[in-house]
Amino acid sequence: MTERTGERTGRALRMTVYIGESDTWHHKPLYTEIVHRAHRAGLAGASVFTGVEGFGASSLVHTQRLLSLSEDLPVAVVVVDEEERVRAFLPELEELVSGGLVTLDACEIVRRAGGDGGRER
Repeated sequence: MTERTGERTGRALRMTVYIGESDTWHHKPLYTEIVHRAHRAGLAGASVFTGVEGFGASSLVHTQRLLSLSEDLPVAVVVVDEEERVRAFLPELEELVSGGLVTLDACEIVRRAGGDGGRER
C-alpha cells in the first residue's frame, strides 16, 4: 500500500469470518473477541455485520422472520489490511473459530476516510 497525506491506498487483503450470532468465547460474543484481538494486533480495522437470513454447515436456515430461529442470525466479521498483516492474524482465528468459515479476498483500497468518518469540515 502507498501512503499519501495519511491515507493508505493500494492492494490489500479482505478477511471475512462467517459465524453465528450466538457463538461465544468465554461467555461473550465470538465476534467481539475477534474484533478486540484484531484491534490488539494493530490491524487497520474490523467491522461486524449481522445478516437477516442465512444458512451454513448445519443447513438450517436462520432468519429474522421466524422467532424460534432469530437467536442465531448469521454474522460476518470483516477485516481489511495489508496481506502480510491479515495472514499473520490467521493463527488467532485457529484458536477462536471452530464452526465458522473464513475467506480471504484480494481487494484494493481506493480511499480511506480519516477519524471523522469522511464528513466535511
